[in-house]
Amino acid sequence: MILVLIGYMASGKSTFGRILAEKLHYEFIDLDDYIEKNEKSTISDIFKIKGEIHFRKLETQYLKELLESKKDLVLSLGGGTPCYSSNMNLILESNDVKSIYLKASIPTLMARLKNEKGKRPLVAHIETDDMLAEFIGKHLFERSPFYSMANVTITTDNKSLKAIMEELVLELF
Repeated sequence: MILVLIGYMASGKSTFGRILAEKLHYEFIDLDDYIEKNEKSTISDIFKIKGEIHFRKLETQYLKELLESKKDLVLSLGGGTPCYSSNMNLILESNDVKSIYLKASIPTLMARLKNEKGKRPLVAHIETDDMLAEFIGKHLFERSPFYSMANVTITTDNKSLKAIMEELVLELF
């Protein structure tokens, strides 16, 4: 089975994904890392040199490849991945694939992103909390129709990783 984690940046997909994969004895793959490894370039450089459209095509290509791999896998997607091309339909129509939306509120995402702005090019330039809240809110408004298509939605606010894991096990198994 392939478990696909979706959600906004800093929603916990990579952190939770690694733990989930370890517990299930599955392989863990972060799609952005997978793209960088296969393209021998950073996501930032791909965006700068070849543009976002090229990146989105690569993202879909590698997503298809991984969904067709038939491995026991936990796959963490970038925040925008489900929202481009037909990526969410690819996930939903694939056999033996379950999608999990890790849903976090704007205040939770703000608290996490404020500490990671240097690692997050999309928000590095945002100077005030109000601007950050507005940016996140706008993105969530645009992306939530795609995120809400997931097979399972788990709200992560004020929950431990253990509590999230227990809720997911109840939902999936």
